[in-house]
Amino acid sequence: MSKTIDYYFALPSPWTYLGGERLIAIAARTGATIAYKPIDVGRVFGAAGTLHLKDRLKARQAYRLVELRRWRARLGIPLNLEPRYFPVDQRLGACMVVAARQAGHDPGPLANALMRAVWVEDRNIADPAVCEAVAEALGYVGPTLRAAAETVEVQAEFDANTEEAIRRQVFGLPAYVFKDEMFWGQDRLDFLEEALRAG
Repeated sequence: MSKTIDYYFALPSPWTYLGGERLIAIAARTGATIAYKPIDVGRVFGAAGTLHLKDRLKARQAYRLVELRRWRARLGIPLNLEPRYFPVDQRLGACMVVAARQAGHDPGPLANALMRAVWVEDRNIADPAVCEAVAEALGYVGPTLRAAAETVEVQAEFDANTEEAIRRQVFGLPAYVFKDEMFWGQDRLDFLEEALRAG
């Protein structure tokens, strides 16, 4: 029986970045398929009443950095706590991920590379040239994928992902949904793997 993880995410989320490669590994270990669903975080947060980072208590903003340091050390992966281009408009990059999927490619490597561009390489993914370069490093024809990202079909899927996330009451990212059960945050990936193994 096939197992599908609905994966709601936004490229400028450090927590999504921290869980990106681990999600792929979990899917491989459990024989699951990942349905990549980049979403408009502003609309999802607005519908759920989730505060954006800048609107949260100063103490909570500071504690976020503490937690990011802890997870960076625990996972042993690079992470710039305060990247130069954050917050950043992710729509083009997110739609390039959708376009890659629509073209029959595994969108995971592109999604993770775009997140790495933000959280490790201090690159501006709102810049079309940056998005094209990231895609080209993975073997895509950058301008072609960018053009596909701007089509009605791709834009419609991105918007549909967002509406779906709102309907499913997603309130934070990343969110993984398996059999209508939501697992919120990369720190719940162990629980997701347990659920996948249980079938």
